[in-house]
Amino acid sequence: MAIESQSIESTRQRLRAEMPVAERWAYFDHAAVAPITRPAAEALRKWAIEAIDEGDTVWPAWAQRVEATRRYAAQLIGAHEDEIALVPNTTSGITLVAEGVDWQAGDNIVTLADEFPSNVYPWLNLASRGVETRRVPTDDGRLYLDKLAAACDKRTRIVSISWVGYATGYRHDVERIVELAQDRGARVMLDAIQGLGAFPFDVRQTPVDFLAADGHKWMLGPEGAGIAYIRREHLDTLRPLGVGWHSVVHEHDYTHIELKLKPVAARYEGGSQNMAGMIALGESLRLLLELGMEHVATAILDITDRACERLAAIGARIVSDRRPDHRGGRQRSGIVAFELPGHDSLAVKKHCLRQNVVLSCRAGRLRISPHAYNNEEDLDRLIEAVESFGE
Repeated sequence: MAIESQSIESTRQRLRAEMPVAERWAYFDHAAVAPITRPAAEALRKWAIEAIDEGDTVWPAWAQRVEATRRYAAQLIGAHEDEIALVPNTTSGITLVAEGVDWQAGDNIVTLADEFPSNVYPWLNLASRGVETRRVPTDDGRLYLDKLAAACDKRTRIVSISWVGYATGYRHDVERIVELAQDRGARVMLDAIQGLGAFPFDVRQTPVDFLAADGHKWMLGPEGAGIAYIRREHLDTLRPLGVGWHSVVHEHDYTHIELKLKPVAARYEGGSQNMAGMIALGESLRLLLELGMEHVATAILDITDRACERLAAIGARIVSDRRPDHRGGRQRSGIVAFELPGHDSLAVKKHCLRQNVVLSCRAGRLRISPHAYNNEEDLDRLIEAVESFGE
């Protein structure tokens, strides 16, 4: 236990040293938009200076840094870099699948009733092609697998689910969902934005077919820079969208017009990229990998457990399921939703912001989402701000 405590504190201190936001704010809103790391900020500054002073003479060096981001992303999820596409956001990654599958009228896709809109609208948009979107109800984010199974049939092509629910932080048992989908001949699309960067994930052990996540939450990167994973055997099964010069094998020979797609996931990237954002994301991914995702996850669960204890002690009602029952899928995450009986959540949020404490409101509840660098001092400030509301 002492060794584990030492590891948690070491991880916390190392990451905190790279998070300038902690100098002013007690920041508990990483499930919304996270502050970026110091290395990411330095990468952005370097890119801007080079763009001002050197123009495109340094473009090859930028391209190499972008490819480093691809490698870090692959390492983060246990994939091959050929299976990683660099995309602007989670919606783009999900849309690659939603619009790329060879749908037939009468097919269906199964998702959850309380998914974030990014994992709903791309599927609903298929209605004009005769594809049904089935939305399985949950119990405050908790999914019962028998209900998911009942929603699937022989025409289910995709099961699309968030790894961690954005509202209450319910962390689903993805391994069992993959098994369920595979038994029914369906493929799994994982919206990983609320888990990637907070918890380890390996596509070799949990063989989802597709995955997407923006970098601006737990991966501590800027907005507009994310990743998509397409399992190698599916590369030729999705119709590519947004095909452009970057999609073909002869990408730099602009006079050679031949639609010969790259045999890798980069075929889905189309044209020019947000190079600055991708380079910055890569620096944050590198830092998280150096810390070790197991250590990061342990530190996150430690601070959220303590937050739950202290919030409950001042009268808050914890809504999130914090029971660490892996077999039932009731797994803790970095998101904690809670209520203060008799108090307006939005007013509490605004009050906390005036105290330099950042948290969110979702579905009428307060939501905190600390990262591995948040410490006891941050927690003290959160509790003091919440307690002082209405004084």
